[in-house]
Amino acid sequence: MTVSTTSHLDGAIADGLHRMQVRVYYEDTDFSGIVYHANYLRFMERGRTNYLRLLGADQRALFAEAESEAPGFAFVVRSMQLEFLKPSRMDDLLEIVTRPLDVKGASITLGQEVRRGDELLLEAKVKVAFVSGGRAKPIPKALRIAMKADQI
Repeated sequence: MTVSTTSHLDGAIADGLHRMQVRVYYEDTDFSGIVYHANYLRFMERGRTNYLRLLGADQRALFAEAESEAPGFAFVVRSMQLEFLKPSRMDDLLEIVTRPLDVKGASITLGQEVRRGDELLLEAKVKVAFVSGGRAKPIPKALRIAMKADQI
């Protein structure tokens, strides 16, 4: 399956993988000149956000529908496993790769990688939970469909 995009900033989805490029800037690095570890979390968050956008989801409309079904809802990172394998530096062009691994009633687990060309720099497993009123709730159907959750 291939989903096209109108913006290179958002990356692209092909063969079940979302791929997005990120340039490393000076502000992303620490005093030693390598990317500060917490900045990888920001890069991966952009990847997850753009993945949903490129699935064809009108996020505002979907979130308005979800709000009517589960008032006060939010997606929260429930858990994250990270393996930092190699560093990156200023001016590196990184590729953030995102793919769905598992979808359950109230959560989705995504696999993410940060690559520089053929080099794998970081591997991550991110579990995101859907909550409303401080409790886990089933992901509303409109959002599940947008994430292709019913087909995974």
